[in-house]
Amino acid sequence: MKIFKCPNCSSTVFFENTSCENCGNTLGYHWFTDEFAIPQTFNAHFNNNLKFCKNHKHSVCNWLIDQSSESQFCVACQLNRKVPNQADSENFKKWQRLEIAKHRLIFQLSKLKLPLQSKLKNDSGIAFDFLSANNKEKKLTGHANGVITILLSEADSVHREQLKKQMDEPYRTLLGHFRHEIGHYYWSLLFKNNNLQNFRNLFGNEQQDYGEALKHYYKNGAPSNWNSNHISKYASAHPWEDWAETWAHYLHIMDTLETANALGLSFLNSNPSIGNDTSVNFPNPYHLSDFKIIFDASVALTCAANSLNRSMGLPDIYPFVIPAPVYKKLEFIHNVLYSRNLNMN
Repeated sequence: MKIFKCPNCSSTVFFENTSCENCGNTLGYHWFTDEFAIPQTFNAHFNNNLKFCKNHKHSVCNWLIDQSSESQFCVACQLNRKVPNQADSENFKKWQRLEIAKHRLIFQLSKLKLPLQSKLKNDSGIAFDFLSANNKEKKLTGHANGVITILLSEADSVHREQLKKQMDEPYRTLLGHFRHEIGHYYWSLLFKNNNLQNFRNLFGNEQQDYGEALKHYYKNGAPSNWNSNHISKYASAHPWEDWAETWAHYLHIMDTLETANALGLSFLNSNPSIGNDTSVNFPNPYHLSDFKIIFDASVALTCAANSLNRSMGLPDIYPFVIPAPVYKKLEFIHNVLYSRNLNMN
């Protein structure tokens, strides 16, 4: 995530800010210019004023839209199909927490130049359903035909920690859920006509029965050598889950590295276990074609961050070791996206 500046005083502004801490001006994020702006002020790009997305009044969005826009919602909020009623105060607060993660996801997807059409306007697009748990319907967080369902209970940190232990997952976050589920959606777009055999060479044949594969996984667990070929235990369940898990980790890597770059971080690395005895700088990964540079910088960054967390008595921020086969999968994702963007230019 990049770091922003106040358009009035140039003080640092972060992605969720709605005002400048220094000058006090009300601010919003403008998706088209990728900068923060002051609402109700003239914007040269549209020859018009800017206003907040309609969801700003619910404290779930700080994005700006053109004053004369046909839609009252921003690019991120246009993707919502089902959200809690404001009268349902408990679930409404959970939705507010989920929207923070979802907006970060949409910001990153736009960086990758991926399509963000609403399913409400185009049946092949994306829709988000934020639902409460229902014992009768047995709704689950997941993806189906462009509809991403997120259970509101995921916003409950205690519930999420219980599931983390129950599912034996070392890493479970709201943003991680969004990244995983959106990966299923983009699989169908990226491999509908291209790259399918290359995908199968790395991830396996996705034509194997998905339902049976999941039944087998939940009954027998992951194979004993899962960490030799997969980023997580769940990734071993089926090629589609391997893709979604690896895709989510690719987004983790890209976002954390962009943040390090935006903050201007660098350090002298004297630890041979995390690279050569040289200065480590963190490039903007969205500008690089060579995934090896991205990966090496990410390893140095996460090793440093893990060490800092341990100094505070906290769990590792990135509790994963990436074997060679997983590196190849991550590199494949990067190359597919980079080539796609080159073809679009």
